[in-house]
Amino acid sequence: MFLVNCQRYTFIPGAPHEISRNDSGVLKAALHGTYSFNNKTNDAFLFKPSAIEKAERQIVKGFNYIMEVDISRTVCHKNGQNNTDLARCVFQPDGLLKQTFHCHFEVWTIPWLNFMKTIDLACSPSEKNITSP
Repeated sequence: MFLVNCQRYTFIPGAPHEISRNDSGVLKAALHGTYSFNNKTNDAFLFKPSAIEKAERQIVKGFNYIMEVDISRTVCHKNGQNNTDLARCVFQPDGLLKQTFHCHFEVWTIPWLNFMKTIDLACSPSEKNITSP
């Protein structure tokens, strides 16, 4: 086994390693995973990322981004088009329509080919939806 030591970090080449949740590749991959979620659900509203809890990157033929992401319902209605700019959509206010899911996304990207594909998507209602009496 080949290990690489970089001062404080030891990692195995080809294995996923943790990266900044603010990395531009992470942000694009989280948005892509969210678009995939929106395309697979029959909710009347669009969701967008509300928090990135964890992010890892794996170097393959391109990059695999492995992320834990909270996505929340926005006020934007689905209109059957995939080009809605989620940055323009604000989150639902507190109330019955407010909803958050905790998602595991794996997104494969080959940046030099402008290729991006969600290869794993698993979401469940977030504990943030539970309100105390």
